[in-house]
Amino acid sequence: HVQLVESGGGSVQAGGSLRLSCTASENVVRTYCMAWFRQAPGKKREGVAAIDSETATYTASVNGRFTVSQDNAKRTLNLQMNSLKPDDAAMYYCAADRGIAPVHALQAWAYDNWGQGTQVTVS
Repeated sequence: HVQLVESGGGSVQAGGSLRLSCTASENVVRTYCMAWFRQAPGKKREGVAAIDSETATYTASVNGRFTVSQDNAKRTLNLQMNSLKPDDAAMYYCAADRGIAPVHALQAWAYDNWGQGTQVTVS
């Protein structure tokens, strides 16, 4: 079981930027599909961005504003979030797993390994 720890959340004004990081307990960055999800109060968990073998996938609402990247040496998954909007406010979770088909990369049910989340507030 891979342990994931998120960091970098916080409060920012609309139009601002934040960078989230997710550190894995073992080096799965190059062998697992890793993804960011978010969940706002009263809403379903939503896939935001995923990366597998250096191929990135984004949900439409963040395309062009968010960038997902990996740092193999640091065992981290990063999410650079620019031009933040109030609708981006949520708890952001990191997830990782193997054998996920690209078409399922943003589906929460496909992942067994999850972090505890980091809060992003946009005012």
